[in-house]
Order: sequence, then structure tokens, then C-alpha cells
Amino acid sequence: MPHWLDSVKADVVCLQEIKAMPEQFDQTLFNEIGYDCYIHSANKKGYSGVAILSKIKPQNVEYGCGINEIDFEGRVIRADYKDFSVMSVYFPSGSSGDLRQEFKFKFLDLFATYIHNLRNKIPNLIICGDFNICHKPIDIHNPVRNKNTSGFLPEERDWMDKFIESGFADVFRIENKEPHNYTWWSYRANARAKNLGWRIDYIMINRTIISKFKRSVILSKAKHSDHCPVLLEIA
Repeated sequence: MPHWLDSVKADVVCLQEIKAMPEQFDQTLFNEIGYDCYIHSANKKGYSGVAILSKIKPQNVEYGCGINEIDFEGRVIRADYKDFSVMSVYFPSGSSGDLRQEFKFKFLDLFATYIHNLRNKIPNLIICGDFNICHKPIDIHNPVRNKNTSGFLPEERDWMDKFIESGFADVFRIENKEPHNYTWWSYRANARAKNLGWRIDYIMINRTIISKFKRSVILSKAKHSDHCPVLLEIA
């Protein structure tokens, strides 16, 4: 991954589901190509966790969001720069059963309130992460069959509608309205080769900085996990 990352030459990189404690995360690999590493791990080893790798020195790094239930699972980290802030976030999955789906719904409510309040202080916000939600039928390979599946539930999709309507832009969809653009594929049934995927990884920018948008692409050829990266370029 560091070799690929060096070729992309991103200034800021957001990682989710790192499943590592800080002492387990080999920062030297990234330090050697110019990145400082900021890591927020879950209390439970081998679970969840987020990180930001940055070639630009942040003015401030916020580990967590101040909500114990979320911070216990290492789901939010934010780096503040001069003209904008970047957040790496890992939304819960509800696919393992009702208890985790209930937690996911609770997370959505808590996160929306947190972001609403945060934007009063930090309006120029860029949120990058695994949302574990497909927003529209165009974002999932079989919307009819998956209509009652966690990650494409009506309640989750309604939440995405409201979140975007609150003042965010889904940057990939600013220019690209085409189907079959996904960021996650199951390891089963040769799904990636067949492009039977879900678009659950997003970069959302506050519309206060929409004028800085240049382009956003899904880097589907990068195969480092069952997800692929999403790139945002701003002026």
C-alpha cells in the first residue's frame, strides 16, 4: 500500500476499519513517504478504528467526537487545517443482527446532531468514510433484492437524504451520474470481477466550500481490501 500511496501523491488520506492499536500500526512505512499518522483505535483490540495520514501538518487533531458510545469503538477522527477540516469516519454495520442495527440507527442520530453542532464552529468540513449505506438504487448492484438488507434500508437511505439536505454534497455524484460505480464488493461469488458491488464509501463536503471542488473519482483498480479508495481534488 505505501508504494501505491506514494504514486497517488495524496496530501491527506483517511483510513477506516484499521483494526489496530497505535503500537500495532507501522507508521514508519508511511513516514518514509512523507506522511504523519494520526490514529484513533477502538478500545477492543482488532476492531474498528480510524486514521488520518497527512503530508500537511494539521493545526489540531481531534481524537473522537466526545460521545462515549462512538469513541469506545474508535469511529471518528478529525484534522483541522487552515482553510478546512478533514474527518475520517467509520459508520457501524448492522448486518450481524438486530442489536447492531439498533446501534447503527442510534449512531446515525448521534452523528447527525454532532455534525450539526460542529459546523457552527467548523463550517468548512470534509467528511470521508465508510458510511455502510448505499444512498440510491444506482449505488447498489441489485436494489430490488437488497431493499430489506442492512445498508440499503429505507430508514438508512432517508437519513442520507436528510444529511445531504442539511448542507453537504456527495462529491462523487457532483459530476458522475452513471450506474455501476461501486466502492465495496463481497469476497463471495467472485463479486468484484463481476462488479456486483455497493457504493458505501463517500466523501461529503460542506457546501460552504463547494467552489473548491475540482474532481472526484473512485479508484476501483486499487485492490488492497474489499473496498477501494475514493479521491477528492480541491483547489
